[in-house]
Amino acid sequence: MRYISTRGGISPITFSEAVMMGLASDGGLLLPEKLPEATPEQLQRWQGLDYPSLALEIMSLFSGDVSREILQELIETSYSTFDTREVTPLVQRGDLYILELFHGPTLAFKDVALQFLGNLFAHLLKEQNSYMNILGATSGDTGSAAIYGVKGKENIDIFILHPHGRVSKMQALQMTTVPDKNCFNLAIEGTFDDCQAIVKSIFNDLDFKKEYRLGAINSINWARVLAQVVYYVYAALKLLGQGHEKVSFSVPTGNFGDIFAGYVAKRLLPSQIDRLILATNENNILTRFVVEGLYEKGQVVQTISPSMDIQIASNFERYLYYLFGCDADRVRRAMASFEQEGVIRFSEEEIKRAQEDFASYSIDQDETVATIGDFYRNQGYVCDPHTAVGVAAARRFLKEHQDNVPIVCLATAHPCKFPEAVEKATGKPVEMPERIKGLEKLPQRYEVMPPEVERVKSYVREHGIKK
Repeated sequence: MRYISTRGGISPITFSEAVMMGLASDGGLLLPEKLPEATPEQLQRWQGLDYPSLALEIMSLFSGDVSREILQELIETSYSTFDTREVTPLVQRGDLYILELFHGPTLAFKDVALQFLGNLFAHLLKEQNSYMNILGATSGDTGSAAIYGVKGKENIDIFILHPHGRVSKMQALQMTTVPDKNCFNLAIEGTFDDCQAIVKSIFNDLDFKKEYRLGAINSINWARVLAQVVYYVYAALKLLGQGHEKVSFSVPTGNFGDIFAGYVAKRLLPSQIDRLILATNENNILTRFVVEGLYEKGQVVQTISPSMDIQIASNFERYLYYLFGCDADRVRRAMASFEQEGVIRFSEEEIKRAQEDFASYSIDQDETVATIGDFYRNQGYVCDPHTAVGVAAARRFLKEHQDNVPIVCLATAHPCKFPEAVEKATGKPVEMPERIKGLEKLPQRYEVMPPEVERVKSYVREHGIKK
């Protein structure tokens, strides 16, 4: 499997090269030359596999230059840190299924990908006798999951930008209390979009990227998307094994990374995965795209689901590549237009095609709180605010479509990460897992700085690895 850029400016590269490159050198995002479709024989072989075994089968389709033996070792090591062998358990609550993605070290879905990516980075750097400075932005959970994925690893320093005061207290503590000397937290005085823009700008400085050997852990890195594809297939196969013919998914998303993994899974299982329900909060640029056919930047609204407080979805470009019929020139023009005018417009045919790929609903904070409370009272299940957005969107979809296709709602974080919002909705304090008890008592390490590219570059120069 070879990889190309959404903007068409690079020659095809290997999986390992794609992982290390992160953002394509032409400013685009990396994608496999061809998305595979599972054969009936493969589906039969995959049915009943445990999570690590299924991950090996699916990742092997995309990672030809990493041996199967090494890939298996990386997968087993990565998921040994989870508190269940199932990795992503599927539970039924009423007329919905909940796919629990929060059983990793930082209690969020980002662990599924970033435990694997951290180990993959370490393997490739050792193989190449090299080093890396990881640079990433987080709206909440990516930062801590990335830090936990690489903390203490040799030849890797990690720099995480988060919007100061705009992530939950628990999210901030999980990042800033890690004592390992290779971990650096930058609290940016702005929004997540500011953090993301800084990171992208620095990656587009190819000389700086090369000099400091920058690596990407945001979902611009293809390996993250690939790791997330697995849990869609895992859940689908479980329900297919129970006699269902098709499965739909409701996905809370702001950056389009998680639901793009769902799109790849749907291309892999086109007859088995039915609808992808794209759930947003008030920061609904993606819902407006699906419903109105207009991708237009707005002001970021601060909400109780902060990981979705985003107005520029960095993974959206990957979907555009397929929506535009794999026309890299069209993607490049569209992204240039978006940078200049803050808007991308689509033809009626393209809007229709997007609406065939996705249904979408925007859930405000009042409905989010009401959903947490109602789901707790009626189903005995506590959702975090992001998961509640997905549950509310799934309920809306069910009211409009009576097709008897089961809906899997992605539970993206443990409710303990948002205790104030959850307690307000349920009337009861959230039980804290052992993993995070006592974080408030630990010293924090972070640097507050304005949203300036040169300030961040200077910090990396001063503190990063350079040999």
